[in-house]
Amino acid sequence: MNKKRKILIINTGGTFNKIYNEITGNLIIQKNNKIIKKIFKTSKIYNVKIKGLIYKDSLHINKKDRKKLLRYINKTDFKKIIIVHGTDTVNLTASYLSKNIKNKKIILIGSMKPFNINPIEATSNLMIAYGFLTLCSKNNIYVCMHGLIKKQNKIYKDKKMGVFKLKKPTTKK
Repeated sequence: MNKKRKILIINTGGTFNKIYNEITGNLIIQKNNKIIKKIFKTSKIYNVKIKGLIYKDSLHINKKDRKKLLRYINKTDFKKIIIVHGTDTVNLTASYLSKNIKNKKIILIGSMKPFNINPIEATSNLMIAYGFLTLCSKNNIYVCMHGLIKKQNKIYKDKKMGVFKLKKPTTKK
């Protein structure tokens, strides 16, 4: 398939990918892409390539991980990319990428609840991002959460409410 038409999905982990470990009682991040593959297979969408890269909770994604992600993105020929990322530091990664990438269309997504506990939010965010990228014409770094898609500097996580919101425009005096 033509890489100009195909979308690359990079899986870095996050709550999106967490599963319940029956032995420890903890939620852990799977080190595979099963959930993303399941969503696309169920949706009967096959024009994606899925690449697992970091597999961490976003609270543990650091500068070294962001550099690794940037290197991978810069090496790939794909121009349309979805990054599955945790919600806690998605804005940090999006901001970092926006300073270093200008020639691609990238959307970072995540989920407040693991797919394996409640698949609706994870599936919704992934499919909204996919649909947006199929039509998107402007290179930029976007964040897609809770039905919102905006440039990375126009959306944020309201940690008190547990939802993503649009930033209010600042008025110049």
